[in-house]
Formats: sequence, C-alpha cells, structure tokens
Amino acid sequence: MFKEVSTSAATQRVFVCGVHAVIFACSGIAAFLLRLDFSLLQTSLRSLDWALVVWIGVKTIVFQLGELDRLGLRYVSLFDMYRLIIANVIGSIISCAVILAITQGKFPMLVYLIDLILSFLGTAGLSAVLRTTSESIQSGRSRSLEKRTFIYGAGDAGMTLLREIRNNPKLAYRVIGLLDDAVEKQGLRVNGVKVLGGADKIEALVTKYRVETILIAMPSTSGVEMARILGACHAARVHCMTVPGLGEIIKSHEFVGQIREVSFEDLLGRTQIRLEDSRIRETIEGKMVIVTGAAGSIGSELCRQIARFSPAGIVGFEIAESPLFEVDREMFQTFPQVRFFPVIGSIQNRNRLSDVFRQYRPAVVYHAAAYKHVPLMETDVFEAVENNVFGTVNVADMAADYGVETFVMISSDKAVRPTNVMGATKRIAELLMMARQNGGTQYVAVRFGNVLGSNGSVVPIFKKQIAAGGPVTVTHPEMQRFFMTISEACQLVLQTTAIGEGGQICVLDMGQPVKIVDLARNLILFSGLRPDSDIKLEFIGMRPGEKLHEELGGILEDTLPSGHERIRIFAGNGMPDGDVRTWLESLQEICHARDVERLVVALKEIVVDYNPSTHLLKCKRPEFPSCF
Repeated sequence: MFKEVSTSAATQRVFVCGVHAVIFACSGIAAFLLRLDFSLLQTSLRSLDWALVVWIGVKTIVFQLGELDRLGLRYVSLFDMYRLIIANVIGSIISCAVILAITQGKFPMLVYLIDLILSFLGTAGLSAVLRTTSESIQSGRSRSLEKRTFIYGAGDAGMTLLREIRNNPKLAYRVIGLLDDAVEKQGLRVNGVKVLGGADKIEALVTKYRVETILIAMPSTSGVEMARILGACHAARVHCMTVPGLGEIIKSHEFVGQIREVSFEDLLGRTQIRLEDSRIRETIEGKMVIVTGAAGSIGSELCRQIARFSPAGIVGFEIAESPLFEVDREMFQTFPQVRFFPVIGSIQNRNRLSDVFRQYRPAVVYHAAAYKHVPLMETDVFEAVENNVFGTVNVADMAADYGVETFVMISSDKAVRPTNVMGATKRIAELLMMARQNGGTQYVAVRFGNVLGSNGSVVPIFKKQIAAGGPVTVTHPEMQRFFMTISEACQLVLQTTAIGEGGQICVLDMGQPVKIVDLARNLILFSGLRPDSDIKLEFIGMRPGEKLHEELGGILEDTLPSGHERIRIFAGNGMPDGDVRTWLESLQEICHARDVERLVVALKEIVVDYNPSTHLLKCKRPEFPSCF
C-alpha cells in the first residue's frame, strides 16, 4: 500500500515538474514576442536559446527547492499562491542575473518583467485547473446518495465544513445553500454557494429547496442562540447536526466523525476549556491520589480525568458498593496502565479513613463525598451535618496527620447565602478549609453550580418524564440555575489543584444562569416533540429549602484573580481554627441530642447569612414530627 502511494506521488511530481518546464519556456518566448512586437532578429533568436535554457533550468531548481512540485492538488490554498509568487520572483531575479551576464545586456529589461508575470499566471493557473479537475472528479459520486443540506453559519467554520464536504467522499452531503443571521451576508455568494437567509426563514427555505439536513457550523455561539436555531429547525421538521470547535476536531484526529447530533450541552454555549496541562501534571504525575465519593457523578469523572496525568495510583473511596464495582471495571478497561484501588468505607468512620491513609499515603485528596439533595437534607438534617461537616473534618484531619500535599473539597453554589441545610453544611465545610491553612497541607474549596447529567439532576428526571409521555414537572416558572458539564467541572477542579495556594475558595465560571423551564422545553424539542402540545409542562411549586436564584459569590467575599480566565478566587471571611473547633463541639453535642431547634440556631450563628426554610422552622413545633 505504501509503495503504491509513493509511486503515485512520484508520478504526480514528475508530471507537475514537466508542465512547469513547458510553462517557463512558453512564458519566455511570449515575453520576447510581446516586447519585440512579434519580430525576432537572428541575433535575438540566438540569445533566446540561451535564455530559455537558463529560465527553465533555474526556475525548475527553485520550484523543486521550494517543494512546489509537491502541492496537494486538492488543497491548493492562498498560502500556496503566496509561495508561487515568491518562487517566481526568486527564479526570475536569478535568471535575469545569469542571462545578463551571458548576453551582456542584449535583452530589453521589460522582457524579464513580462516573463515574471506570465510565469506566475501560468503556474498559478495550473494549480487552479488541477484543483478544479480534482474537485470535479470527486463531485462525480452518486448524487442520489447525498442529502440535500444547508450549512448554518457562513463564517470560518462554515467554509471549512463546505470545503471538507466537497473534498471528502465520506461526507454524503450536497450543500444547497448557506444560512446566516448576519444581514450583510445574506444574498452574497461565498465559495460559489449563496447565503439564503437566517433562522427566521428556515421553514420556508427547507420547503422550497427540499432540504433534509441542516449542519450547524457555529462552534462558539451562545446557548441562547443555539436554542433559537434548534427551535427553528424543529419547527421546519428538518434534521439538524452540529460541528464542534477546532480543538475537538484536532483531539479526535478526523473531521468526518465530528459531525454529530446536537447535544443538550451545546445549549450551554460553553467555549473550549484552556487547561494548563503541564502544571496539572506536576501536581499529580507519579503521586498517589485519593478521591472520596469516587462512584458519584463528580467523583467518577475526577478519577477518569486524573488518570490522564499518570498518577502512581488512584484510591476510589466510596460507601456505595455496586456503583464502585462498576467504576472499578471501567477504570481497568479504559486506563489499564493506571492502578485503581476501589475501597469501601464511610467518611464518617475515622478508623476506616485512618487505615486507608496509612496504607496508601496519598499526596493529593479530592473530597467529593457529600449529601447534596436539598429536599432530603431538609428532612434528614442531622445526617446532613454529620456527613457534610463531620465527614469533611475527618478527611481533612487525615490529610493533615498523614502529610497530604493538597486537599481539594468540592463545594456548591448553595453555600452562598444558603436557604437550606445542605447549603449551610457546605458553607461550614468551606470555613473549615479556610481556617485550616497553617503552612502544611494546602486546603482548597471549589465552588460551582449544577452539573448536567449528574445523578439526581433535573436533566435525567426530565428525560424520564418525557419518555413516559409527560407531564414534565417544573417547580417555578422563574427558577434559575447555573449549569456546566461534568467533564468541564472536573477539568477545572484539577486546574484549581495547580493554582490554589491554600485557604482559598475557588469559584468556577458558570456562565449565565439558565431558566429551568427553558431547559425543560429544549429537552422536549430534542426529543422531536413540541412543548405544551405533545408534552405538557406543569408547575408544582418550590420544594423545601429551594430558592429561585442561586449565587456564586457572597457580599462579604473579596474576588481575587487566579491566573485562569475560568476560575476566580474568594479569600477572607473565614474563622480562626479555635472558633471552628468550638462550634464543631457544639454541633456534635446538638446532633447527639437530636435537637432540631438548637441545630437551626447553631447553623444560623455559624453561617450568619443562612436563612432557614419554612419547612425546617415548622419542624421545631411540637405538632410536627422531628426532622432527623
């Protein structure tokens, strides 16, 4: 196979070299004829013989040195035209010097300029003809198998996609036209294809041109804009797909497989993450890492991301046996070169934690184990405190006792001005991280919002409700949340390991908040159904502890730069370690006594901006059952 390819390339180079020689000869002769008004004297003919030998020889050598006989015929670009100009200029200058020396200046100087112009036009024309011929051959494939297609986006991504479709026989699309919302582009022809209109004309254009597919080539567009385009495509009942950013294409090493269905994550409008891989590798490579809550959505993705940086091993600490078993199998199959140790245990069990830290001696700890469901924690308040607060204390103590270098705790936007027990416990855990920084282990908390597709999040719930035929239940029409993908969240968590200096709360850039009702409507559209018609939406009221709008930063916190555009740092607003210990002892006594009223008061005193839910305040009254 390699021999066949090499032979074909060599034949092409010989052919191109020969045609170039003919062009050089014809350019020289034509230059003479044009300058001398087509009247050649005998002396001029003798000089022309020498000139042709020089022109052909010198220019052929220059073109070979510039590898212009190796141009890919199907991929001649403007850059290649620039190379042709340079080669022709250099070849003409050298030829001119040699001919002047041989003929002692018998030629009119204008001959050399005319020769340069004709030589460039000839070589550039050859490239254009060969490319056009190649594309014509490629376009000879069966039109009956091609889908009539619009490309949405007349920018750089759209033009790249258009060229790839024309040159790649694996992409069975026939581009009928381009779509773009920019009014100044509409009506223009770009690379021979007309820009027909924007999203508002999709339905009419699809019908008029009998289009089957729309390829969305706008990788940097916002989530709101993507949702609008998607809605227009669904209204026109046309299949739509998307093309990702250049980073994803390069990572996958091919273009064909990157044209994919529009995913729900596209509606977030998140741009490619810039990771400082070298700095992350310095903190992880060759080191033992422990991940608590390793079988959860965040914990398991952290294990996958950490494995990319060649740790000495990953300890997956988890209380849920069956999910941990599945993560262990996946890690063995996907990352066989990385040692993964599945360990069963609870972060509330100090003895078990001590055994694990003593055995594996981790250098880095990612603490993702926590109870996170707000309504459940409003009922099981003591379990929330014992797990999210005291469990974190246990893991943090082990990190200090066994010389861990870096301790990263996963926090939540619900810790900002919390209205529920879950948020209050996460805020206390953040305060613990800030108070513990004393020159040893670096303690860092990472705060972010909801993660798409995580266990118990709204997306899986909505999908089940849609599959069952509805209704899709939303708590409140104005409910908003911050969202990001699991992969993005975990990659940025690893980045905080490299930039965190201890005693800090790192806050991930979550972009713009998303209305839950809009999210539900878009999911219904993704299913090929119509909101409020095929699938009903129902508003069921806010659940205990919920608030309409989540926040990422409190009023009393100071924002500091982190060196990474997607991460901010909150510092200050902490408590001395002695005060923390006093409050912990008080919380332990209250939990042991199972006194809800005292617990609410204590949480309020520790987290001054905590606003208990009505549900929890009712639990203090005798006519309601205790909340534990």
